[in-house]
Amino acid sequence: MSIFICIVAVVALLGVLAYSRAPLWWSSLLILIGAAYAFYQQSLNPIVLGMLIALLIILNFKPIRRALITGPLFSIFRKITPPMSQTEQEAVDAGTVWWDRDLFSGKPDFDKLHQYAKPTLTAEEEAFLNGPTETLCAMLNDWQITQKDKDLPPEAWDFIKKNGFLGMIIKKEFGGKEFSNYAHARVVTKIATRSGSAAVTVMVPNSLGPGELLQHYGTEAQKNYYLPRLAVGEEIPCFALTSPEAGSDAGGIPDFGIVTRGSYTDPRTGIAHDNVLGIRLTWEKRYITLGPVATILGLAFKLYDPDHLLGSKEDIGITCALIPTEHKGVEIGRRHYPGTSAFQNGPNWGKDVFIPMDWVIGGQDYVGKGWKMLVECLSVGRCISLPAMSVATGMLSSYTTGAYARIRSQFGLSIGRFEGVDEALGRIGGFTYQMDAAQRLALTGLDSGEKPSVISGILKYHNTEKMRKTLNDAMDVHAGKAVCIGPRNYLALGYHAIPVAITVEGANILTRSMIIFGQGAIRSHPFVLRELKAAMNKDLPAFDDAVISHIGFAVSNLVRSCWLGLTGARFVSVPVSGPTAQHYRDIVRFSSAFAFLADMGMATLGGSLKFKEKLSARLGDMLSNLYIATAALKKFNDDGQPTEDRPLVRWAVETALFDCQEAMNGFLANHPNRALAWCVRKLVFPCGMSMRQPADTVGTDIARSLMEPSASRDRLVQFMYRSSDENDSIGVLEHALKAVIATEAIENKLRRAQREGKLKAIVAQARLQEALNQGLITAEEHAAVVRARRLKREVIMVDDFDAQLMHADSEAIHRVIV
Repeated sequence: MSIFICIVAVVALLGVLAYSRAPLWWSSLLILIGAAYAFYQQSLNPIVLGMLIALLIILNFKPIRRALITGPLFSIFRKITPPMSQTEQEAVDAGTVWWDRDLFSGKPDFDKLHQYAKPTLTAEEEAFLNGPTETLCAMLNDWQITQKDKDLPPEAWDFIKKNGFLGMIIKKEFGGKEFSNYAHARVVTKIATRSGSAAVTVMVPNSLGPGELLQHYGTEAQKNYYLPRLAVGEEIPCFALTSPEAGSDAGGIPDFGIVTRGSYTDPRTGIAHDNVLGIRLTWEKRYITLGPVATILGLAFKLYDPDHLLGSKEDIGITCALIPTEHKGVEIGRRHYPGTSAFQNGPNWGKDVFIPMDWVIGGQDYVGKGWKMLVECLSVGRCISLPAMSVATGMLSSYTTGAYARIRSQFGLSIGRFEGVDEALGRIGGFTYQMDAAQRLALTGLDSGEKPSVISGILKYHNTEKMRKTLNDAMDVHAGKAVCIGPRNYLALGYHAIPVAITVEGANILTRSMIIFGQGAIRSHPFVLRELKAAMNKDLPAFDDAVISHIGFAVSNLVRSCWLGLTGARFVSVPVSGPTAQHYRDIVRFSSAFAFLADMGMATLGGSLKFKEKLSARLGDMLSNLYIATAALKKFNDDGQPTEDRPLVRWAVETALFDCQEAMNGFLANHPNRALAWCVRKLVFPCGMSMRQPADTVGTDIARSLMEPSASRDRLVQFMYRSSDENDSIGVLEHALKAVIATEAIENKLRRAQREGKLKAIVAQARLQEALNQGLITAEEHAAVVRARRLKREVIMVDDFDAQLMHADSEAIHRVIV
């Protein structure tokens, strides 16, 4: 019996050591002590004891271990590891690893999460957001821009240029604003709640493009000439990467340049130059934002040096150059028409266009380094522009749909009181909270010097997908008002433009199925990159250290996920107490499970996991939803844990963790090794899949907070442009909402009087006058109801046009028939 107890004790203690990630020699010492005790009790054969001691020696003494175990494994690993292309290698190396590494560790450090600075605006940034940005928004009429002018009005273009909107990221020494990434994102968000076309116009020069590339890689001459001109809008930049034959496959760019000597006339100075070293370019690009109106063209192409004018290498690689669009041979000006958006976007091309070598961004020293330059900048840009527009859509949907659901009534009730609408409102508010939280955390990283490339992929995919979901729900609630486009319709134009955000900066299908986990598994995993580098460098000692640590890491996460699953993670120590404490514990549990499943997938599928995109996508979903859940908790904590926001943070976290669990379920259900998947499921979900979607009451609480002026709603839509003009299609909502709320009791009294037969008139206006005449309501109440009904009608009216759909009837509000 004592031997049985000894075995149980040793196994239990091994579990404790694995859970706490103790070093290998601790576990070896424990096994040795247990074996010695069993031998002493004459329950262990001396031969078995000797074999066990030999095994422990092999495992713990590195020279022997490398000779017998990791050395042969190293040879196999080097043979089966698929080679990386240059573009894949540069994408993996791009950016930095940040909070995503903690999530991959299976043991996230929440103290570190809370120590990250809360993003804030400087006084200058806040003044710009509340001053020029508000002024610009007031100048914009999205219906006029998209349906009539097909461009921003000239006064808006002029205002954008003169007030430095195109130079927000440019340093002050060059005349720019030098704003934080957080301020840049908030400016884009506010503009996007007013006009998507204007937001794109502002965001592109401040995102992936010449301005950012020049600041990081430009020569001093390039910086000194172009950056001051870009900062004040004297130059309009665009960057041309996508070709008809190569979108996501940057390595397949057909556009090429040949190093040669030639002559050209500089369009900026009119001076001719003869027999200079340069590049003869041929290219065809499309989908280039600001391309039709750009004055300088950033161009990505493959560079070849067949005459070895630069050195011994013929295939130089992807290179980026900056070309004045007035340069001879540059064809530019035609436009694409992306959805209903009217931002400038179009193709450009050129054949045998000669440019001097000093037009290469960074000069001759940076030829062949273009792809690395681009992915480095993309790891920043993808955290800002499209996620900011997604947040804007969430804020717009939350604000307008909440108000509309309270103002619009059916069967004598605000439609928001019906549970179907209530459910949609809960999703709208919850997804908006998720999107804003996810971007806020990423911006914190950017402004602390990080370039979180994996997180940027998470934001690009999940924020734009949630934008699609929130706007779909908003359209459903608004129903016919949203279906029929017109000046009053504040949703449809954005709805039609959704595919633009879904497809640009890495199409969402690609981002989810290949990039998030494909890049995350290598960059964010504690050991995979070390193993790959050791294999590439033929470094057996480094491989030995990494692979032994990796095995211990996997075993630890297996034990942790099983134990945390059995106990519901109730005994995990977390840095907070109260209603969100269990959320932190659940994240620890799912982080351990994710880390183990990631290792299980890589170990069993090896290099083929790269091509099993459905499984890779689900692993990416696990990582993404863990990030979203932690970002929501960080936002809630940064905001001071307001009681009114508890439904929002609960919905955001519980939905993210439920989605994470569903991804795990899908991964195990579709893993090709069915027996292994069955065993792993029992370990990861020992008590079954316990995570549930948020309770209906949580969504109801969110819906109620959106249907009235509240502190929670104001925080959620803080950076939305909110006109106070009653004649504005969105500005009227707040006036109508307050008026409807103020008169709800009066309207209820009028309905009761009608049911009781006190009011007999058929027409509503006549019944209202009848109530006043009978003294059922006061003159002040009558006036309040008249105003509320007028504003309500303004909100619910749908535009109608003449027979040619050219002119909307602006007087339709006064056409009251019944």
